[in-house]
Amino acid sequence: MDSEIAYALDQSHRPHVIALGSEKGGTGKSTTAMHLAVVLTKMGFSVGSIDFDYRQGTLSRYLANRNARAEAMGRPLVGPLHRRIGRNDSAMGPAATASETAWARGAFNDLRHCDYIVVDTPGNDTHLARMAHLNADTLITPINDSLLDIDIIAQLDTVNRDALGPGIYTQMVWEQNNRRANAGLDPIDWIVMRNRLSHIASRNQLEITGLMELLAERIGFRLAPGFGERVVFREMFLEGLTLLDLDLSELNDRRASSRSAARRELGELLQTIGISAPRIRTATPASAA
Repeated sequence: MDSEIAYALDQSHRPHVIALGSEKGGTGKSTTAMHLAVVLTKMGFSVGSIDFDYRQGTLSRYLANRNARAEAMGRPLVGPLHRRIGRNDSAMGPAATASETAWARGAFNDLRHCDYIVVDTPGNDTHLARMAHLNADTLITPINDSLLDIDIIAQLDTVNRDALGPGIYTQMVWEQNNRRANAGLDPIDWIVMRNRLSHIASRNQLEITGLMELLAERIGFRLAPGFGERVVFREMFLEGLTLLDLDLSELNDRRASSRSAARRELGELLQTIGISAPRIRTATPASAA
């Protein structure tokens, strides 16, 4: 077994690992990771989360804000059991790689009892990013709805709206899939999630839809509807909140409608992944809006 396939440490129980990955920043990886971790917890699953981005640590900061919010309210806000990957800055070369591998294996081992582990990855090609992808049963790649973001998935002929070959990120995903195959594991279920779609259809949006459907068939991923461009996702980070923590009855009609639509988008993502469970429990923190 490949020594970096960490989640196979305990053969009697394998958590399902969902990784959020992309080589573009600002696509909503951490926001999606946070919402998946919280919604799965509210669905009654045992959930862990790992932040592989040791430099920015956006998911870790989001969860820290959530803990601070819960303390201020005097009541808990459910969430995952969290681990953040560390790094020995004094180590170089093979020593650094070995140190990072040990950190990652330790984090996966700590969470081996969970039903799901949600992993947030750095937005560049590093050893840790590759290890996170290698261990992913499901990979979700959020992209903004633009040709610029699609370029990491495929080299594009922008004149003819066609693919010339795999992009740099696709090549990395394929490499990790080959390692999984050599270890006798199932391939990664790769889902590309089109984020920040305009609510008004345009010619450009229709062209990108056709292009993404072509790439899905050629490259081997599934398409998922993502989250619309909603201010609510940016507002909630400092509060440490998610859509499922908001009491829609306390909002005006316009805000409630927007947040209700965003919840539906989250539900559609869960359906695409293939996750279903009884009714989700919701919390109602005061002044969440």
